[in-house]
Amino acid sequence: MKTGTVKIWQKERGYGYITPDEGGDDVFVHFNGIDMDGFKSLTQGEKVEYVLVQGYKAYQAAQVRPRAIEEMEV
Repeated sequence: MKTGTVKIWQKERGYGYITPDEGGDDVFVHFNGIDMDGFKSLTQGEKVEYVLVQGYKAYQAAQVRPRAIEEMEV
């Protein structure tokens, strides 16, 4: 499982980008790739974990979920 920070989230369009903690290019994320109940949305600056999957044109984030507080670095 990879970790990163939400760089941009466009709530109206239901997608955004995650900056990987390990460096490299930002990763596209669509609201369908968010793993949570209820309204699926992210917040800019939020720490998340995810897996990379092959999307239509490039890799994208899937199984995205907020990192638990105890997992975050202090």
